[in-house]
Amino acid sequence: MKPLFSYFSLLLVLLTANTNAQNTPAPLKLVQIILTANHADWNYKLNEEATITISVLKYGSPVENVTVEYQYGPEQLTPEKKGALQLQSGIGEINIGTAKVPGFRQLKVETKIDGYVYKNEINVGFAPFEIKPTVNLPKDFESFWQKAKAENAKIPMDAVVTHKPNLSTATVDVYLVRLQNYKLGNYFYGYLSKPKDNKKHPVLFNPPGAGVKKIVPITAYAEKGFISLTTEIHGISPEMSDADLNVAKEKLKDYWAINLDNKDNYYYKKVYLDGVRAIDFLTSLPEFDQKNVVVTGGSQGGALTIVAAGIDKRINYISSFYPALSDNSGYLHNRAGGWPAMFSDKYQNNSPEKIKTMEYYDVVNFARNISVPGFYSTGYNDNTCPPTSTLSAFNSVKAPKEIVITPISAHWRFGETDDKSMKWLREKCGIE
Repeated sequence: MKPLFSYFSLLLVLLTANTNAQNTPAPLKLVQIILTANHADWNYKLNEEATITISVLKYGSPVENVTVEYQYGPEQLTPEKKGALQLQSGIGEINIGTAKVPGFRQLKVETKIDGYVYKNEINVGFAPFEIKPTVNLPKDFESFWQKAKAENAKIPMDAVVTHKPNLSTATVDVYLVRLQNYKLGNYFYGYLSKPKDNKKHPVLFNPPGAGVKKIVPITAYAEKGFISLTTEIHGISPEMSDADLNVAKEKLKDYWAINLDNKDNYYYKKVYLDGVRAIDFLTSLPEFDQKNVVVTGGSQGGALTIVAAGIDKRINYISSFYPALSDNSGYLHNRAGGWPAMFSDKYQNNSPEKIKTMEYYDVVNFARNISVPGFYSTGYNDNTCPPTSTLSAFNSVKAPKEIVITPISAHWRFGETDDKSMKWLREKCGIE
């Protein structure tokens, strides 16, 4: 019986492997809707009309006699027009109008073929580098944050650094770090990655994107010559049990709204000061080259990158991707605001106290204070951090800056953009 049992066990393994192979997700959709702007860079002058070509393709060829439903208007706002368009040859055009003030217009289309719905959308810019922020700059903005940093500096760092051989690589040592900040007994966590070469290196702070989750170690920065610290913001140890994590997720749902009506106790006050404490820690390391401090991140991490450079003058260079929390008051001025759209109709947060508090935390006001060179990047199809908001921040930076726009990208970026960012940071820090 044993040989027979072994035979059936082997057959089961092979069948399982074959089933998994057959269920590999398709890398593209059976039917694709391609939207092509009549300006290759998706940028238009004010009062210039934008025309979008719509191509409905199946197997790469146009689908004849297909109907598409469409809507267009200012990005993220109520559409100005809705309608349907019959595409006899599978290809057609829609004029989505123009803009009299700098900003973006958005076209959304969908079609139904054989019972399946296919969608796509496109955002095009009108004088996007002339977009001005709507958020006010409080007169005491500088003194508010100077006082907050001074009070925070009194809290001992109480760093606990634990080597993690199982997470380390042949060339990079990984450590779990716990740092005290903001209040006694309040901690946040990070993974420190250091090259195994006993040399001095630039330090790199990598703040997290939004959400309540466990962080994972990132060794890529160390492999490129940096000592890096990747952090979380909620005091969630990566070694926390899943049960405790679920409790934290429920407690911290919509954490961005906690104490939004009180600038002295708003949730992000601790988070922004965590960035200062992360720099405290990195610059205390004996392997720090004593010259180069950089920060990089995307989305919420992109926001925290700009915030750190706006309040901590130890930072030399930054690379920020599609920063969240930018020009949050946009929705109060009939245009898109940044993630998390806190002043949109969805949340009904438009009290004077909350609007005033956010002025002290809006990324635009930190961008205005940046004095070091920066690399920035965003896409036009980003509905999470709309380009109207991210460019409000970028346009507010007066320091030397460069930006990579990949208009087709949404809330993600291409590997080529990451490569450009890393090359830029390495060159600035003199890493060969």
